[in-house]
Amino acid sequence: MNNGLPIDRRSEQAYGYVLETSGLTKSFTQGGATIDVLRGVDLAIAPGEIVALLGPSGSGKSTLLQAVGLLEGGFQGSIKIAGTEASKLNAHERTVVRRDSLGFVYQFHHLLPDFNATENVVLPQLVHGATRAEADARSAELLTQLRLGHRLTHRPSQLSGGEQQRVAVARALANKPALVLADEPTGNLDEHTADIVFAEFVRLVREQGTAALVATHNERLAARMDRVFRLHEGRLA
Repeated sequence: MNNGLPIDRRSEQAYGYVLETSGLTKSFTQGGATIDVLRGVDLAIAPGEIVALLGPSGSGKSTLLQAVGLLEGGFQGSIKIAGTEASKLNAHERTVVRRDSLGFVYQFHHLLPDFNATENVVLPQLVHGATRAEADARSAELLTQLRLGHRLTHRPSQLSGGEQQRVAVARALANKPALVLADEPTGNLDEHTADIVFAEFVRLVREQGTAALVATHNERLAARMDRVFRLHEGRLA
């Protein structure tokens, strides 16, 4: 059920790509000057592919993720998600695409502080239309796979930074999205914890057959992905 929006998960195979952008451009004005953040970005990601987006702070990585995540307007160019041209959709239709096809992991976990680990993973599933029993079972499955089976009823304040980020990963994957967008998902963790969380993220993404676009400045983590793009002066290389 997609409220009439023409998204068909089978179109991922028909079109060959989960995400495809063409001529994606974003500019803004500051102090009377126009600054081009993205300059005609062309990008294609196949189902199940994990792609790194490398670039220093301020290079436009987050801006690109906001564009393809349909979180911000003011972009020019084409954005196709699972074969659907998303750049022309209205606000409600964009919300449906995000709900049905996308998952998000941020540098900071953004968990709801008054909800425990299970409830944080349950909530997006309820919004997606799952029953509470289905959502509880799926949450327990994911959190257990992420080695949090003993922390299901703990609130974020009772979890370590790495544990909080694992809950955020479970939340992003709960609805089995076609594409996960991750913005510096381990950037707030120490190196050892970052390695553990990232390895678990990659394992679960691959097991689900989900595609992922991961923005990072960490060359070592990027080398563990299928492909690496570098964002330089608003263009991909």
